[in-house]
Amino acid sequence: MTLDSRTRWLALIVLCLGDLMIVLDVTIVGVALPSIRADLGFGESSLAWVVNAYTLTFGGFLLLGGRLGDLYGQRRLFLGGIALFTIASLACGLAASQAMLVAARAIQGLGAAVVAAVALALIMTLFTEPGERAKAMGVIGFVAAGGGSIGVLAGGVLTDLLSWHWIFLVNVPVGIAVIALSLAFIPATRGGARETRLDVAGAVTVTASLMLAVYAIVNGNEVGWTAARTLGLLGASAALLMLFLAIEARAPSPLVPLGLFRHRNLSTANVVGILWSAAMFAWFFMAALYLQRVLGYSPLEVGLAFLPANLIMGAFSLGLSARLVMRFGIKPPLVTGMTVVALGLALFARAPVDGVLLVDVLPSMLILGIGVGTAMNPVLLAAMSDAPPDQAGLASGVVNTAFMMGGALGLAVLASLAASRSGSLLGGGASEAAALTGGYQLAFLVGAVFALCAAVIAAVILRPAAVPSLDEHGEPAPEPESVTEAA
Repeated sequence: MTLDSRTRWLALIVLCLGDLMIVLDVTIVGVALPSIRADLGFGESSLAWVVNAYTLTFGGFLLLGGRLGDLYGQRRLFLGGIALFTIASLACGLAASQAMLVAARAIQGLGAAVVAAVALALIMTLFTEPGERAKAMGVIGFVAAGGGSIGVLAGGVLTDLLSWHWIFLVNVPVGIAVIALSLAFIPATRGGARETRLDVAGAVTVTASLMLAVYAIVNGNEVGWTAARTLGLLGASAALLMLFLAIEARAPSPLVPLGLFRHRNLSTANVVGILWSAAMFAWFFMAALYLQRVLGYSPLEVGLAFLPANLIMGAFSLGLSARLVMRFGIKPPLVTGMTVVALGLALFARAPVDGVLLVDVLPSMLILGIGVGTAMNPVLLAAMSDAPPDQAGLASGVVNTAFMMGGALGLAVLASLAASRSGSLLGGGASEAAALTGGYQLAFLVGAVFALCAAVIAAVILRPAAVPSLDEHGEPAPEPESVTEAA
């Protein structure tokens, strides 16, 4: 079928709704954890699995999900991922036992991995004209960057007004609507499964490697980073990764063609993405903890405190960022945005024990909103525009994996540093509030260093002339006449 401009933008809205469901579920659960613990009788350590079960399968299956989209059709995988996520959400909402909730959360993560991995690839297929692609990436970038804090607000509202069950049940009507709208507006694309077989050995080794790495990272602070279990899991993950690389170098149809990483901007964007997400987690999680544990904000008040930053982020992501990319290319907005993020985090590092919202929190939030809104669009374009069309899903899976692993590792490192600093201050006679504040300040400062490193790497390595969707002659790629429905 032929897609006009209006239909393409409607398809983008559908993709954003699907992606927003996935992003929200990373953070919406955090607000409801105390209620879930009291209702289902979780212990302190077992409660972490309500979050970790989702994170584990989400991080582990991103690469495989992206490649399956390339092989079997991205719309087909998107629909399957949304359906699986929706069914699992229903099971989570109806869960009456710990085992049922944790198992359903793991299945949610699997569906989320597939959706996240193919959504960017579908956008690259739908939008080939440079200006429209930049705007579309700005929209999905805003959803990815702002969805976390929206999740905190939504979680607070649903848990306070209804019950924790509704943070999951609300996904069911949304998921059904996304499936129906996807069938109406997102065109089917022919996968390459007829020509290419799935690399089963590569899929098993890389998925197992990623899952072991995520498991080791999310449990590192609890059991200790030098504990035999942590080191053993990380070692096993590294060994499986080496085995995966050896398999890919010899496989006739590899899951991840190693030549993909010869694309300079794609590889650079993934390194930047790891540092970026580590810095973002410093802002989002540590700021939420500072507001709750030091300033005494309620979960709902925390969500409202993030709202101005989300509005600024949306204004930049949905408007200015695309125009900056079209005028200056990918590199200057990315470098500038990451530098502004570093500045915002450094400013947050001076937040005091008796902080005031308008003086000590809001200025940093607004600066961070500007930085994130400016940089998210170009980092996604840098990662995706180098990839060949038949590897768009794989490239999307790679960049999502970089963000996921960077965020998990960054949060683990920052939480460990914050806890160590707080412990030292408590031992020195500081009050609990002062000790917590000192730990969070250190985490913000290290996050600022991560963001600054991302800016430097982008400035030095990223191709200066990178502009979205340019053909081999350096001219903007033409708008396609039609998108053909697969037979």
